Amino acid sequence: MTELQEKSIVDDFKKANGTSEINVVGTGPGDAGSLKIFEKLKAQKEAGKKEWDIDVAVVHQNVMKDLIDNDLLEKWVPNSANKAFVTSPDSKNSLGTNVDGYVIPLFHSQVAVAYNPDKVKQAPGKFDDVVAWIKANPKRFGYNGMKNGMSGVAFATAYAYWKTNDYKALTEGPYNADLEKKWPDVMKELKALPATITNGNNGTLDMLNRGEIDMGPVWVDMFYLWIDEGRMNPNMKLKVVDPGLPGQPMYVVIPKNAKNKEAALKYADFLTSPETQAKVIVEKNSWYPGIDANAVLPKASDKAKGKLFKDITAEDLNKRGLSFPVSQFFTNLQASYEKN
Repeated sequence: MTELQEKSIVDDFKKANGTSEINVVGTGPGDAGSLKIFEKLKAQKEAGKKEWDIDVAVVHQNVMKDLIDNDLLEKWVPNSANKAFVTSPDSKNSLGTNVDGYVIPLFHSQVAVAYNPDKVKQAPGKFDDVVAWIKANPKRFGYNGMKNGMSGVAFATAYAYWKTNDYKALTEGPYNADLEKKWPDVMKELKALPATITNGNNGTLDMLNRGEIDMGPVWVDMFYLWIDEGRMNPNMKLKVVDPGLPGQPMYVVIPKNAKNKEAALKYADFLTSPETQAKVIVEKNSWYPGIDANAVLPKASDKAKGKLFKDITAEDLNKRGLSFPVSQFFTNLQASYEKN
């Protein structure tokens, strides 16, 4: 993320906004990096500082509850030039926390079902189709279960959503242990399918490329990176099957007592503008845009659109791009998979 800002954002922002100085500070990858941002802001608040030294931050979902519960964020989105494009479910709800108005997703990493069209003659449209294909083609579908990679976790989670019809309750909360009573049978059914268990996100991609499996869940950005690097058969296709598969955003936030709040809003708007989303998020990184894809598509190159939106449309993302469950459900769902 630090490299993204330094190499793809800062210079263009300076050109557009005169003499602004941007100091990019990396806090490390993943949830741990986001936690450091929370801890720094909380410490400055508790120390009674009136101005905090982080103006804009990019954070993961897991830290949003702590940031909002501790009143550390500005509700900046109503003042954003891009507010009309903030349409995704995870821009309103983050693992059970109401984040409406506090965040705009910088990008959306989406899981999809990848398949070899030479072997899979009829593209799967929904989960019923995937399950029927797995049963008819033993060991030709691969995923990494609930370990070693989130693509497999996303598939198993989506399977639970489909079977229980509890998506809204599981992703918005509140926590209700009674909902978990359905899971053992669902997880047993999933694990009884004649699938191949891969060794992770990369393992699924590698087995697809080698022809050892013909279908499996993958991260879309990783899938296209492998194609760009010549590691994946470019004829492979993707599908977000109905009723959907989870993905993950990273959020642009502005701390409540940001020292340079006016400049912070300009930078946050620059990050989340249709132009930056098209040039940096879609074209350079093969991520899906954080804002409404329909606002970004007209500004993306034909090559980028031909690649990223060839198999998965903007409508697919808006309708079938799901969230992961609230934290307690999510932890327990993973445990249920391992136990049953």
